[in-house]
Amino acid sequence: MKKKNIKIATILPYKENYTYTKASAASLWVSEFYKKSKFRKSNHIYGHTKYDDFLSKNYINIDLKNIRSKLKSATKEYSKKLIKKFRKQNYDLIEIHNRPLILKEIIKSINSRYIIYFHNDPLSMKGSKTIKERLDIISNVEKIIFVSEWTQKRFFIDLDDKLKTKTEIVYPSINPKKKMMRKEKYITFVGKLNESKGYDLFSKSIIKILNEFPDWKAFSLGEEDRRKIFIKHHNHFELGFIKHTKVLSLLDKTSISVVPSKWDEPFGRTALEATSRGCATIISNKGGLPETTNQAIILKNLDDNHLYKQIKFLIRNEKKREVIQKNSFSNIEHIISENTKLIDKIRQECLPYNNFNFIKNKLKILNIYNQGQKLEHRLYNISLGKKFTNGFIRNGHDVLEISDRDYMKNNRRFSFTSVGNSFQKYLIESFKNYNPDLVFFGHTKNIDIETIDTLKRLNKNLIISQWNEDPVMPSLNYSKNNIENIQKYSKLVDHNFITTNPSELKKQNINIDNFHFFFVPVDKNIEFFNVYNLRPQKDLFYAMSHGVNRATLKEGIEDDRIIFLNNLVKKIPNIKYDFYGFANKQPIWGNNFFRSLINSKMGLNLSRGKPTKYYSSNRIASIMGNGLLTFIDKKVQMDHFFNTKEIVFYDNISDLAHKINFYSKNDKLRKEIAMNGQKKYFKLFNEKRITEYFVNISTGKNFRLF
Repeated sequence: MKKKNIKIATILPYKENYTYTKASAASLWVSEFYKKSKFRKSNHIYGHTKYDDFLSKNYINIDLKNIRSKLKSATKEYSKKLIKKFRKQNYDLIEIHNRPLILKEIIKSINSRYIIYFHNDPLSMKGSKTIKERLDIISNVEKIIFVSEWTQKRFFIDLDDKLKTKTEIVYPSINPKKKMMRKEKYITFVGKLNESKGYDLFSKSIIKILNEFPDWKAFSLGEEDRRKIFIKHHNHFELGFIKHTKVLSLLDKTSISVVPSKWDEPFGRTALEATSRGCATIISNKGGLPETTNQAIILKNLDDNHLYKQIKFLIRNEKKREVIQKNSFSNIEHIISENTKLIDKIRQECLPYNNFNFIKNKLKILNIYNQGQKLEHRLYNISLGKKFTNGFIRNGHDVLEISDRDYMKNNRRFSFTSVGNSFQKYLIESFKNYNPDLVFFGHTKNIDIETIDTLKRLNKNLIISQWNEDPVMPSLNYSKNNIENIQKYSKLVDHNFITTNPSELKKQNINIDNFHFFFVPVDKNIEFFNVYNLRPQKDLFYAMSHGVNRATLKEGIEDDRIIFLNNLVKKIPNIKYDFYGFANKQPIWGNNFFRSLINSKMGLNLSRGKPTKYYSSNRIASIMGNGLLTFIDKKVQMDHFFNTKEIVFYDNISDLAHKINFYSKNDKLRKEIAMNGQKKYFKLFNEKRITEYFVNISTGKNFRLF
């Protein structure tokens, strides 16, 4: 399979400055991992800033001018503009940093795979505060990445730890220096100049230190516009918010760094950077700070007196201080080059199947469908699932079949445990033993959502596609259940294939980005009769079941087709009908279906509900594929595939009655049209071509079906 260019979008919070002058933690994270990533050529970074000294050339700035004056949600406006851009890009993977609400907005409109990163406490963010919100996040993303164990623990408060399988911890990282710089008698504080960062503790302790040790100097680096605490001493210097490179240069010279945060730091990048530059670092025991390094001194008591004593200890004990400095410099735990590989590995696992350098042309396919093995089941001889198996095999693929409903029926009476749970175990074990490249399933309610997640974890490159041949028109009560069944899996699978134009689902506000139309195939081993060469005894064949798979008709079932057929019979009573599921004739299954089918000259392709663009059940394949002259309503728009020399279109019931009567008396023309239709059908929509279409679409290749 040809490898296509991968496209990844990375979204920063709209207030995050991706700039040299104002870069904060999330921006530094993104820019540093970007530089060494194997995906850097295909990675676009989106954000909003009023500055123009961007950290990398792949940055795309989103204009949010006058957003406050509009009295609109900045997050929603930001998301709208992102969606507009993404619709033109078709990203394979979208990464969202620190904004669950952006995920919630974008996922409604953009079909892609998602990773969300939490740089802060998830319980403090809109969109991840409640249990439901966090469960929604888990279900909608491929992976959740946390910057510390602490942030992960916060996310999973009141959640099942088993769900952690979808998460990873990737720490903020740095580039280690080859050589430690000569240290000066500097004490440095880096962070916002407020109480939550412990700047009040620093201010009180540092004045005492500077008075006691006049040959030492102190530096404060942070956002001045947020500070409420002032340090007045001639050996203390406030540098404000300076470039990150200048921060690191100062840390190179700093002997003692202080990070006395009072709030729960998600990680504590400043502590990591200080230790990596060989500073003897003092930190509080809050949040993820202890995870930054194992070389720091941890404050037992979070007060200014204790902080003063620890700084004083390091000043007076030069040898001890130097040991800590050397150990800090030599034992860095979080290195960019190593963690970039981890990030890229996670991305690779989350990417759609087609983006892998996958050289196999022949796939292992697990085909799950209802075979209908019992009681002359109507599906047994004309099963679409069987046609798909035949098509896959004839195209050179290997196939393992599982009949979900047959398993449930066969094991229900003899199982001491839940047959549903038993099936999940059976499916997972079969998957493990077979290890397919593609899972292909149709018309099932028996596969648990958790089972699908398990299959994805077992094979990160797995493709999952579902198919459905039933109508999706909301006007039909029958369709509503079918639509719900499709939706149950639609977001979990890579592709959905339906026998109706997907625009019908779009009318119902269903996202159809991964929906595709397919035509019900014919199969040379199933549709092998040439009725136009036979001598049928009946004129017109039609069979319906009202949704009944076996047994007898149910009383009182409403079906618009019954009214239609009653009126049709009244208009042309001289026609020899062979109808089933109508006028007290029971539905017909299996071989009996084919015996009756081939004994009629013509077939009516009438589906329940209003005629809908392209929709037809397996009925059309049975009728046209076996060489019967076929009638179908013009409104179905089959004229996009067949012409009037291949199929007969009718405008209304009167027009249909006229044409049935006409062709019943004109055998030569009937046979000619029937033969042409069969020939065209087998050319365009045979089992090999349809399954080739499935495989190509599922694996990201283009394939023009018609």
